[in-house]
Amino acid sequence: MRKNLMTLSLCALALFLSFAGRTMDEGMWLLDTIGKLPVSEMKKHGLELTPEQIYSPNGPSLKDAIVLLGGGTSSFVSAEGLMVTNHHVAFGGIQSLSSVKEDYLKDGFWAKSREEELSTNYTAQIVTEIKDVTSEVLSAVNDTMSAEKRAAAIREKSREIENAAKGTSDLTCRVSDMYNGVSYYLFTFQALTDVRLVYAPPSAIGNYGGEVDNWIWPRHTGDFSIMRAYVGPDGKPAKYSKENVPYKPKVFLPISAAGYEEGSFAMIMGFPGRTFRYREASSVELSRDESLPLTVDLYRTRMEIIDNAGKADRVVAIKYASKVRGVANTYKNYLGTL
Repeated sequence: MRKNLMTLSLCALALFLSFAGRTMDEGMWLLDTIGKLPVSEMKKHGLELTPEQIYSPNGPSLKDAIVLLGGGTSSFVSAEGLMVTNHHVAFGGIQSLSSVKEDYLKDGFWAKSREEELSTNYTAQIVTEIKDVTSEVLSAVNDTMSAEKRAAAIREKSREIENAAKGTSDLTCRVSDMYNGVSYYLFTFQALTDVRLVYAPPSAIGNYGGEVDNWIWPRHTGDFSIMRAYVGPDGKPAKYSKENVPYKPKVFLPISAAGYEEGSFAMIMGFPGRTFRYREASSVELSRDESLPLTVDLYRTRMEIIDNAGKADRVVAIKYASKVRGVANTYKNYLGTL
């Protein structure tokens, strides 16, 4: 199948693109560089959107439907704040709501009405602005600084930029480095703190295959959950309240019941982790010979301790479920990398 993959880098909206079945033309781009994408070539493969519909700094675009949620990606799929995300992204929220009596991790959850939706400890963050602040950040450093002083100066300057951008608003502002410090971007988010669980599959579906199936393709896991974002009656972000109303996103992704055909154009936008493809050879060697083997052994030991404790007590198993899943996810990834 020919695919184009479009991805948003964690805390940094970026594009990952590849054309399968032909000479590879792939990479990761920030959304503000969308003008550099081979749009004409993408249209040959089925793209029907304009660059402005994908990302526009001056009006609604596809990026307004993409949400940073619990460290992962979610997407608005209705005009009433409904979000679809991965089960493993929602896992921490599901775990915090679970108990031995109401074991939503094991049995799943389904709200038959909005009144039954459960308040979680999650925050939904929507990017409102992207700004290149490289020159401002690097103005705080010079070539005579040690690595430690340079890092400290960059952190201090980044905080200064974040505080100035936030001012007295309720926005969240973060400066993120790109390409291991070659450039720096200021990301401004609208944070919605009333996020409720609508649906979670039982673990037999949402975590089918466990870590045996994880990082293996094709996957067979029903790795999805549904949540909803709420705001105050005035439309502004607000803490949980029964009077709150569903958030109305500027853009949402409509779901088609028609399905797709083999070879259909596919584009994915989200918040994955960092890429380390630009590491120098010495850094790769250090990871291979020291960092990764040490971390794999450490995480294996941690999992064994937590698993043994959880087998004897379901309360302990629920309490540590999110932590052990995160550790197991990294363990499998690092083991495969080695």
